[in-house]
Amino acid sequence: MRGALDDTDLRILRLLQRRGRISNAELAEAAHLSASACHRRVQRLEAEGFIAGYVALLDHRKLRLPATIFVEITLSGQSDDVLDAFETAIRRVPDVLECHLMAGSADYLLKIVAEDTEDFARIHRQYLTRLPHVTRMQSSFALRTVSSTTALPL
Repeated sequence: MRGALDDTDLRILRLLQRRGRISNAELAEAAHLSASACHRRVQRLEAEGFIAGYVALLDHRKLRLPATIFVEITLSGQSDDVLDAFETAIRRVPDVLECHLMAGSADYLLKIVAEDTEDFARIHRQYLTRLPHVTRMQSSFALRTVSSTTALPL
């Protein structure tokens, strides 16, 4: 699908993912297009699903959620019923930012934010211990985030 994009489309996507609130006039100038041509391209990129949405990225530290915890989850099996039950339940945990089905030693990898270890203990007690079909959980606290981006390498 990426082959359907030309260099101008990729330039627009690069700019938007770094500066989502850029005006159409600024975007058009940076992409070397007229404002109307730029607007049409952005609308097409949205309609075709290349642009999934627009969000505000919040500073988790300023919101007093400085702790990032990665939790490896191993389930009792790999049947569709077991995976579906777990995935349905994990979507209801508000503190989970990401959940990935993995290949390797763990079945899932979660990314969670919390205020501190006590807050994570609450999350663990209130949500994680109640997840269906979990046989093993291993939590690791991030000491420092060295690199983080939401920008895809286009």
